Amino acid sequence: MLSIVCLQAATTTVTTTKPSAPAAPSTNNNNNASKQPEKEEPSTVAELSRYHFELCHPFEGKRSTTQADQLVWLASRLVTRLPVRFLGAKGQKDLWKTVNEHSLPARGFNLRKYKKRQQQHKGVDSRGRDIGEYTAKEWGIRQEKRVTLSCLQLQSQRFRELRDRQKRGFVDYQTGDQVLVTDSEYTEEKQRRREMERLSRELYGAERMARQGKLALDPEWDDVVPIVMEDPENALAAIAYSPDYAEAMSYLRAVMSAKEYSPRSLKLTEYIINLNPAHYTVWLFRAANIFAMKLPIPDEITWLNQIALENLKNYQIWHHRNLLVEHYHPSIASDPPALASFATSEREFLTQILAEDTKNYHVWSYRSWMVGKLGVWGNPEELRSTEELIEQDVRNNSAWSHRFYLVFSDPENCTPGEKYAATEADPKVPGEIVDREVAYAEEKIRLAPQNQSGWNYLRGVLVKGGRGLSSVREFAEEFVKGLGEGEEGEEVRSSHALDLLAEVYKELGERERADLCLRRLMEKWDRIRGGYWQWRREGLELAEVAA
Repeated sequence: MLSIVCLQAATTTVTTTKPSAPAAPSTNNNNNASKQPEKEEPSTVAELSRYHFELCHPFEGKRSTTQADQLVWLASRLVTRLPVRFLGAKGQKDLWKTVNEHSLPARGFNLRKYKKRQQQHKGVDSRGRDIGEYTAKEWGIRQEKRVTLSCLQLQSQRFRELRDRQKRGFVDYQTGDQVLVTDSEYTEEKQRRREMERLSRELYGAERMARQGKLALDPEWDDVVPIVMEDPENALAAIAYSPDYAEAMSYLRAVMSAKEYSPRSLKLTEYIINLNPAHYTVWLFRAANIFAMKLPIPDEITWLNQIALENLKNYQIWHHRNLLVEHYHPSIASDPPALASFATSEREFLTQILAEDTKNYHVWSYRSWMVGKLGVWGNPEELRSTEELIEQDVRNNSAWSHRFYLVFSDPENCTPGEKYAATEADPKVPGEIVDREVAYAEEKIRLAPQNQSGWNYLRGVLVKGGRGLSSVREFAEEFVKGLGEGEEGEEVRSSHALDLLAEVYKELGERERADLCLRRLMEKWDRIRGGYWQWRREGLELAEVAA
């Protein structure tokens, strides 16, 4: 109670004592004041904050205050040091009554806290700039962005609640209709999330927030927990995936693990294929989605055509096409017009892509398989297509090989099954077809005698038709004149013709002439393979000894 009495006495003194009139300022003080530089107007956020704080918390030393102010300060110090917790209920009531009546400050001013408040740091922005150095205009712009971000977050939360109500089957109490989220609302939410990410990165930077990828910003994927692949610590060869690709693969693992075959899974495979067209697993999962959802195969092939044109050397594209045709074929096998139409569309596309890359191995491999699968062996358009490619480039060995496959693997013109290999004679091959192909090969060889493709095709036709190489002796001799008659008299227009003649003479038993052909190849016309021709010559000698 003694403390309360002292407090009351102090406050009474403060109230009744009139403050003495301040002494007239001396001339020296005025001169000193006039010499002090005027304070500059605050320009930055930190300066404005400090200015406002000082206005609300004036601080002066005790010696510069009046006696009344000193008594108020003394009373306030006394209040803060009273052992209030040891007072009874009545004592506490009287204490706070006295404080309220005289408006005593219940908390003292702490200079150390004031200095700490002056040094308080407001942080940095996304560019590392101190926010305290912002001008008032810049601070206003930043605050507008923060308000905009908060509004967008509230709208996004509203969208999530609406979608949750849709999943639970809620009904709108006003209309009586089931709650539905429209496509336009999904589109708005996607745009909203992209804007939220942009604002967040501008305000807080990449260091304070994790980058959100395209799928994380898409509300359609909110219910999927991505499965992230993390390399072991100190991995020797960790793969440096791009952020977008790593995110997409984490979502792909999740839907593959759940065996989810849905439109969004199909869309995800398309997104990953655009990032990495060579990802074999993604193509397999895409095919599984198409088959599970029973989507139209022609539509998928139309989409695939564009991908193939953009990625000419990609093998996975052609394997995917193979799976599609395998799945689609049973539905058109019993419909000849539909089968013919599909074969035509495939041929037209293959012609288009071969115009970009005439020797693409994957395309030719698929084309051979397609011919057998769709049964278009005798289709004149297919044969004419190869002729056009050979006319464009007589050295296109792929086109020559496909022609041989078309002609001599046709079930109508060869023994079915694998009884005869490609290098073995097949008695079922009609003689007129052999004559036609021999004439075709000779015609193209005359255009480019040194082109090996035509000579190899001619050999294959003769073997498949069961005819000896000697049947084209006169044709081969057109390209070799004056063999062994000296440098000036000898004329060889094709080393491949000379090679063929060596075998022709061997077949006819003319060993010396065969050896001459091989020797001239070794000495002049194909010296780079001299060792091979010498080996062939030794073979002739061994054959003669054995005979």
